[in-house]
Amino acid sequence: MARGAVGGVLALAALVLAGCDTGSAAKAPRKLPPLVAVVAPQSHRFINRIEAVGTARANEQVTLSSPVTERIERLNFRDGGFVAKGAIIAVLAQGQEQAALASARAEQAQAIGQLRRIEALSSRGFATGTTLDLQRAAARQAEAQAANAQAQIADRIIRAPFAGFASLRTISEGAIVASGAPIATISDISRIKLDFTVPETALRSVRVGQTIVARAAAWPDDPVSGTIATIDPVIDPATRAATVRAILANPGLRLKPGMLLTVAIEAEARQGLAVPEMAVTDEGAERFVYAVGKDNKAHRTKVTVGARDAGVVEVTGLAADTRVISEGIAKVSDGGRVRIRKDAPAAAAAAAGEGGAP
Repeated sequence: MARGAVGGVLALAALVLAGCDTGSAAKAPRKLPPLVAVVAPQSHRFINRIEAVGTARANEQVTLSSPVTERIERLNFRDGGFVAKGAIIAVLAQGQEQAALASARAEQAQAIGQLRRIEALSSRGFATGTTLDLQRAAARQAEAQAANAQAQIADRIIRAPFAGFASLRTISEGAIVASGAPIATISDISRIKLDFTVPETALRSVRVGQTIVARAAAWPDDPVSGTIATIDPVIDPATRAATVRAILANPGLRLKPGMLLTVAIEAEARQGLAVPEMAVTDEGAERFVYAVGKDNKAHRTKVTVGARDAGVVEVTGLAADTRVISEGIAKVSDGGRVRIRKDAPAAAAAAAGEGGAP
């Protein structure tokens, strides 16, 4: 009897505990669907941009070299100094050439004087036509010799072919330079030629006269605008790209030949449907958004993404009236019910349409 009584007590306690658990379960709060913000795709103006890297070149640049082996008598430029067009850069020794010029001029004067005398005699019939022709030829030969001597002197005077800035000096007066040795480099940087390559697949979007924007690493926040001047008609078979040359203004002469500049070309503009970037999820190479149906259930929908701009991304595969979840995606499951924030649509729509929507 004692053991039976104990068993009855234990059974009664078990029933009491079971009743308590049932009551607790009944009182537990029901789990609510996640709260999300939704937005409809908005029309947005997207601009296709071609980006490249180019090398700056001087508008005109030449390295002046010595035409002969000779001693430098005078240098007329300073390191990095500006020189005008036609300014004398260097003068080479020309003593022998000056002497040769003086001799040639003396011979020329003698030949001309002799020609005049023979012409006078010929007019009176005292000189034959052959003698006159021979003297005329002698006078022309003497004139040519004088011009040759003058040209040799001119070769020893190095002049700037255009206005620009001289390079740093690497030679001094009195040095003997060999034929072909560089004396100075003159660079016209009043404007800059920018050469960059464009893939052949993008050539249809590039044309002469098109505006580009270039940035130098030294002034990343100060872009320079330019215009495409030339497109190389030949495609490089190794890179399948064409070289494009643009002309840039160079205010303040900040851009220097040899600089590396990033280039952006605004190729084409179009209207497309856009959603906030946060609305798009990735799974491997595929992209998805969560669309909310009339039953307030989220459905994972595959989309194709395009260009990105100002926090939105171009999408195809959605109807214009689709409700797309833009906030709260982390707690959403495919086919699960959601609660929609009442204050979200206007703000989300404004965010999707920002940055160029009509």
